Amino acid sequence: MQQFKIANVLLETNPRSVSYPSLYCRATAPVVEDRESGLWELCGPGTFDFTTYFNAVSIEKWRRYTVMGDLFLHLELKGAACRVQMTRADAMSRASEPSTSEVLSVAEGAEWTKLEVKVPVSSYDILVGFSVESDGPVFIKDSYYYTEVDPCLVRPIELALSTTTFKKEDFITANIALLKREILACDEPIARHFHLHVIDNGSTLDAESLSGDGVTVHPNSNVGGSGGFAYGMIAALEQERPATNVLLMDDDVAVSPESIKRTFNLLSLLKDDYKDSFISGAMLNYEIGEDQWEDIGFMSDEGRFNPVKPSMRMTLLQDLVFNETFEEPEEWVSRTYAAWWYCCIPADTIRREGLPLPVFVRCDDAEYGIRCHPNFITMNGICIWHLSFHARYNAAVERYQTTRNTLIAQATTGMAPESDFLLELRNNMQIELKKFNYANAELLLDGFEDFMEGPEFIGTPGKSEECFLRSNKKAEKLLSFDELQAQIDEIPEIDLDLKSLTVGEVDRDRPRTRGQALVDYITFNGQRTPFAGDAKGVSIIPAAGWVYPAGKIRKKDVLIAIDQFNRKGVIRRRDKGRFDEVVKRYKEDLKRYKREKEDLEARYAAAREWLTSFEFWKGYLGLK
Repeated sequence: MQQFKIANVLLETNPRSVSYPSLYCRATAPVVEDRESGLWELCGPGTFDFTTYFNAVSIEKWRRYTVMGDLFLHLELKGAACRVQMTRADAMSRASEPSTSEVLSVAEGAEWTKLEVKVPVSSYDILVGFSVESDGPVFIKDSYYYTEVDPCLVRPIELALSTTTFKKEDFITANIALLKREILACDEPIARHFHLHVIDNGSTLDAESLSGDGVTVHPNSNVGGSGGFAYGMIAALEQERPATNVLLMDDDVAVSPESIKRTFNLLSLLKDDYKDSFISGAMLNYEIGEDQWEDIGFMSDEGRFNPVKPSMRMTLLQDLVFNETFEEPEEWVSRTYAAWWYCCIPADTIRREGLPLPVFVRCDDAEYGIRCHPNFITMNGICIWHLSFHARYNAAVERYQTTRNTLIAQATTGMAPESDFLLELRNNMQIELKKFNYANAELLLDGFEDFMEGPEFIGTPGKSEECFLRSNKKAEKLLSFDELQAQIDEIPEIDLDLKSLTVGEVDRDRPRTRGQALVDYITFNGQRTPFAGDAKGVSIIPAAGWVYPAGKIRKKDVLIAIDQFNRKGVIRRRDKGRFDEVVKRYKEDLKRYKREKEDLEARYAAAREWLTSFEFWKGYLGLK
């Protein structure tokens, strides 16, 4: 039998670990790194519980998905006398509890004590871990969980990580350095079977100096996320030792290298029934590092991208258990996907199903996951931290790209036939028009009309970048608070000092009666009636497009939209003439779609094989 490490006991120093130490160890005393020695000190006396997001083993999932045998803990300690106890949590646990009455005593000493402990596991356990109770300071190093397995059951894995970047040098160079140091230079098997492909869509990185020793930077034209990830897939499958699995990861994320190591270890031990699974890393909030927003998503009936699970706090043990035991409703399974902020895909799937659609950004990952319809594996401790969507709302993405690409995906590969993307278009039109955001309402129609141009339109190299740049130019422009205040000061009827503005004033809505809601719906907030002139006054609302403060905006003729995250805003005025123009255009587009729908869908469906082929993408990317 072979000893096979499945997870290191992880302690690390970064902004997330400092701000949210209970992701790593739930303790009654500090856990600190000695910068000179690199050792970690449990600053006892105290109790240190490692049944946490990063340091508990998700034993139910490991046993379900892999060929692992018994589980063992290797622990190295020195310092004050301490006691070690194995811990567990089942589906109803709200706190960890001892998994056995046995307590392992470690005597005080200046030399390292090595413990090899068989971890007791019951059929009810969801998580297992350990705790240390110390009489004083204790140092810990080189500790990990491992299993014993027949060597012939260990899969040969070549893991390629592909990340696409566009002029985000600070993020990507830091991640390259981190992965070189912690993955490629480590003494674990992954170091010899890992390659990092950086697709530089901005061609701004020093490819020559950054490449080498398991890293390749590929200068590229700006073909968006879908083009960058398609390039990365091709590079991974054609590298010297072709990848068996391709891990796609965003560039503007923080990642723990241990998540990548655990992904490799999980792949190595997968049962045959799960070898074609996608491994999806969770998105934790970059600003609130303990909050999990999503690990897999699904397309709703209304045509929206939704997380499968509710948001959870990964410092709470009951949420760790819930995260591992949550079962997706059966009706969502056929439209589930894993976002490409962290998604590991088998190379055989890429060869069989082809590459993503050339949609530049947005929906490429959702379409691909739904098209492939794999089993998705998620697990505590496999994650990235990503900036929240609220902090980076982009109308060119959310209004133009999302509208166009969801319709393209559904027409081309049949993505989520239950989802009504025309209903989503209609709802978004209503929201933008009621908030006097005529520019972004036009972006919705731009996306709809470009979809109706057919598959030849998106298959033309350079066209997607051109459309994205055009959309960014046409989108509503937010001003800095200084610029916005200068405009406000010139309008006598507005009395507002942005420096005294509070978040509550921006976010808080006002109630409506059912009758008021009906009138607002029928009249588009008073714009589709000769009585629009009775509207007057000013309201302050959030700038993000998906927010609908219905009570605050009704019967107002001026809205001040505030992006509190970036300290920007804009003044919007009711403009019935422009409203009429947008509505007329929308009705004409719907008539056109009704006339062309059958032919349009047939053309997209016929283009599926071509648009997802290696031959198409090599030509599109200039790789032939």
